[in-house]
Amino acid sequence: QVQLVESGGGLVQAGGSLRLSCAASGRTFSDYVMGWFRQGPGKEREFVAAISRGGGRTYYVDSVKGRFTISRDNAKSTVYLQMNSLEPEDTAVYYCAADGTPILRTKAAGYDYWGQGTQVTVSS
Repeated sequence: QVQLVESGGGLVQAGGSLRLSCAASGRTFSDYVMGWFRQGPGKEREFVAAISRGGGRTYYVDSVKGRFTISRDNAKSTVYLQMNSLEPEDTAVYYCAADGTPILRTKAAGYDYWGQGTQVTVSS
C-alpha cells in the first residue's frame, strides 16, 4: 500500500501561483510514476501532469503547458506541482496518484493509489 497526502491548496487570485505537495509513505517512492489529476465542479476527473520514476520525463495536458511544472524529490518521497499564471478555469480539487508501471499514463484508471485531494480556488 502507498499512502498519499496532498497539501498546498487554497484560494488565489487569477494570475497568482500555488505549489502543491504530495507526500508518500508505505513503499519505495521511486518505484512509482506519479501523476496529478483534478476535478472541477460538475466535471469529470482529468489528467494534469505525470512524472517518471526518476524524474527525467514529464508529460502535461495542453491546457497547463508552460504554466504548471511537476517535479519530485525521491529522497523526501514527495511530488510537487508548481502552478503559475493560474486561471479561474484551474479551480478544482487536485489529486496526486501513484502508478506502479513505468508508463506516464493520462487515464485515472491506470493509477493504483490516490490521495484525498486538496482544493484550489482561483478567483477572477
